[in-house]
Amino acid sequence: MTHRFRSPRWAVGLALAGACALAAVAQVREAAPAADAPAVVDDIPLAAPDAGAVTVASTPEAWGGPRTGEEATLSDRVVTYRIEATLDPKKHTVAGKQQLTWRNRSNVPVKSVYLHLYLNAFEGPGSTFNTEQRTNHFGFRSEVKVDEGGFGYTRLQRVAQAGAKVPWRYVQPDGGPKTDRTVVRLDLPKAVAPGGSTTLDIEFFDKLPRVSARTGHYGTFHLVGQWFPKIGVLELPGERGATAPRWNAHEFHLHSEFYADFGLYDVSLTVPKGYTVGATGEEQGKPVERNGQVTHRFVQGDVHDFAWTADSRYAKPLDGVYKGANGPVKVRVLYHPEYAHTAQPVLKATIDSLTYFSKTLGDYPYKTVTAVVPPYNADEAGGMEYPTFFTASSYPTSEKGTLDRYGLDFVTIHEFGHGYFYGILASNEFEEPMLDEGLNEYWDHRMNVANKEMTQANSAFTRAIGMEMSLGEFDSQRLGAQLAAPADPLGNNSWHRFSSGSYGTVYSRTATMMHDLEQQVGKAALERAFKLYYARWKFRHPSIADFRDAMIEGTGQRAIVERMFADHVYGTARVDDRIAEFDSEEQLPAPGLVEYKGKPVEITQEQLDKALDGVREKWKKAHPKAKDGEGPFPYATRIVVRREGASVPQTLLVRFEDGSSRRLQWNDTTGERWTRYRLVTKSRAKSVELDPERRVLLDRDKLDDSRTREADGSASRRWTADFFAALQSVYALVVTL
Repeated sequence: MTHRFRSPRWAVGLALAGACALAAVAQVREAAPAADAPAVVDDIPLAAPDAGAVTVASTPEAWGGPRTGEEATLSDRVVTYRIEATLDPKKHTVAGKQQLTWRNRSNVPVKSVYLHLYLNAFEGPGSTFNTEQRTNHFGFRSEVKVDEGGFGYTRLQRVAQAGAKVPWRYVQPDGGPKTDRTVVRLDLPKAVAPGGSTTLDIEFFDKLPRVSARTGHYGTFHLVGQWFPKIGVLELPGERGATAPRWNAHEFHLHSEFYADFGLYDVSLTVPKGYTVGATGEEQGKPVERNGQVTHRFVQGDVHDFAWTADSRYAKPLDGVYKGANGPVKVRVLYHPEYAHTAQPVLKATIDSLTYFSKTLGDYPYKTVTAVVPPYNADEAGGMEYPTFFTASSYPTSEKGTLDRYGLDFVTIHEFGHGYFYGILASNEFEEPMLDEGLNEYWDHRMNVANKEMTQANSAFTRAIGMEMSLGEFDSQRLGAQLAAPADPLGNNSWHRFSSGSYGTVYSRTATMMHDLEQQVGKAALERAFKLYYARWKFRHPSIADFRDAMIEGTGQRAIVERMFADHVYGTARVDDRIAEFDSEEQLPAPGLVEYKGKPVEITQEQLDKALDGVREKWKKAHPKAKDGEGPFPYATRIVVRREGASVPQTLLVRFEDGSSRRLQWNDTTGERWTRYRLVTKSRAKSVELDPERRVLLDRDKLDDSRTREADGSASRRWTADFFAALQSVYALVVTL
């Protein structure tokens, strides 16, 4: 998805503080029926509050084993949702009825299940989401001020199992505030037998928030995400590090996203006549109109979430088709009149992404893709992903070669890419966000490199003054990656982070690390490993350990992969190599005593100078076209490289005055802190450079990677490149994090 980080608005928290007492009273009143419910002993624990990067690979049988394509369904479907929902666009509410059928994959009876009620993150200051924003000084998106009527929530109105009432109570699996109500525990009247299934009949009511993060309304526009009661994931031994059955159902944290079982969604959406609807999946038949209301039915199997949009202001949808290996894919762009100029670029970027991801990872398995451009003043709904459905971002212009166009294209690519890393691979975004956000960010930039795109930082002003600003795709990731002092391992979960900026490194530092890994193992090997990862783990919820092992097997480079993961995924090593010393001097005889015919004879400096002048004069006559730095005497070049971080393979390029050059390799694996080189050559060295091909972008400072004997413009050019990278880094915080 897309994140925007800013300092929290204390004024909002203070303004809401006065309402806390009333909110607390309301919470007690609404929760009262559940408080009287009898407790049921349940010996299936919840995932640990500090769960993060998994180190032990899943078993081959995890999640039903690899999907070969011979199975009846793409995924091992665990849950079925049949939902009927009615939107009131004036009150911004959704009334829903849901039949949830869940299969117990474990070998033990299940007495209690857990549901996510994500919209409760937006009901007030007492949620974990808002508490983390306030107490940790975390920032999220543009932090739109929520006014009266702008809050949101989900309320369970009825839950029954085979006609019997199901008691529930709110829980906080991660130790969040007791006022958080994003996870609810249901104590079932009848346990679900091993291998058996149960159906829950649920009635719920949503009040959509004013769009501020991922979901909500603005005017007639409605983006309805995280909107229905959604069951947690029961993980089994051998899956994502589990050694016994456990429920994975975390609170909705500020930076966390989602994790759910694959299943079948059959959803009927009723909206007023005149509203355009877009949603996950394929629409079934023609909409049914009755009493001024229109019902649209969407069905999609082998996905783990469902989102939709409705608005009376949408322009006529722009449709296209991608002709894939699994048949035609219908691509639709929904947009508003004020952003009509974005529709065609979004359509093109989506189809281009379908082409690239299908070629480099695996064929797109669904029949539809719907992209939504949010309206003016609702861009907080932009940059969000759901299966077969995503939101792009809205930009005032779409002129090629500008920052706006680059941002529009990249956000579209990024959100589509989630359809693979978040959608099909379906990793746990709560606990291991790098598997989605980070790997997706890397593959998106890789797509741009393959298409010979450059990061554009141009605007109308720079165009007017004749300045063109562009930068390599991966160079733009460096400055947002906190390379100088990483605060958290990349594999950390989404909520246990030093800062919002540190969470942002899940995107930029992961992309940078993967770039450097590709440089070490080679492009073909890296592509082979990613195809293996996708083929093995599609529709199966891989862990970081599973990704690591696929990289090892696919590249055949165990030592390199394990070192990268130890340093950056499981650790916080920095890379910091620099040229510490460099000189190149003519090697001349020195004054002193020499033995001549068995006797010591002193050679003075005056004698040497006279002799040297004679040799030089004779040599110049013989070499009239010789360049400065060439002569009758050799030159000794001394280079010292200093290392203050993790060991990485390095190349040094030494250039000489006569135009020749020499490459040196430093591939230390023993932890050396420095190395020294001495070269004796006919020509004087004029410069030395570490990493001349810029393979090691994890290096905290590329400006100290080179030295020259005399001042030249290289450093200023590198400063200029980093300045452009800084501009792109600012852009990244706004639209690509």
